[in-house]
Amino acid sequence: MTAIEGATVLVTGGGRGIGKMLVEELYGRGAGKVYATARDPRTVTHPGAVPLALEVTDPASVTAAAEQAQDVTILINNAGASVRASYLGSPMEEVRRDVETNFYGPLLVTRAFVPIIERNGGGHILNVHSALSWLADGTPYGASKAALWSQTNSLRLELQPRGIAVTGLHMVYVDTDMTAGLDAPKADPRDVAVAALDGIEAGAHEVLADDTTRWVKSQLSADLEALYPQLNK
Repeated sequence: MTAIEGATVLVTGGGRGIGKMLVEELYGRGAGKVYATARDPRTVTHPGAVPLALEVTDPASVTAAAEQAQDVTILINNAGASVRASYLGSPMEEVRRDVETNFYGPLLVTRAFVPIIERNGGGHILNVHSALSWLADGTPYGASKAALWSQTNSLRLELQPRGIAVTGLHMVYVDTDMTAGLDAPKADPRDVAVAALDGIEAGAHEVLADDTTRWVKSQLSADLEALYPQLNK
């Protein structure tokens, strides 16, 4: 279990959406300091947060952020992107963008902050995944989240002996700017943030933040037709 009260936390993508709610909930639980990162730190509006410029795909930007946040004990890799690219019809640079942001980005940040967290006596990392880690939606976004899920599982094993716990957070579409153009049921970002922090405090390996996500994971051992009924046609 990891205590949030008094902890120093860094939230990537902390200026909006789930990240913004995470910052608010962290302070509500007594976090001592919260670094909220964004490409443009002026978008961070919480009065108590420490705004920090960060582009997760840029190694120099990650290094600079780590140099400014040497007291972190909890890292939340929340920043992500979805360009709604098509495997067959979109330029390859659009396909790569999802993977660069959602897989390599968290890895760059984690590699920079693991030594810091370890030096500060250990702590916690939470990676934000998706129900689409397990359910293909026809875009590279899901593939990037599936790859991040695998990364998280490996890091959990590697970091446990070093005093760093790792939690993976999965949820369906959330009502944020990223999903504004989607006509689908969406979770409340505050509910997701609450579930995520509950998971950190409980020491959970995974947090499945809603019923749909729990159902999707439960079907992974079933035949493919359970997740993709269109295959029955």
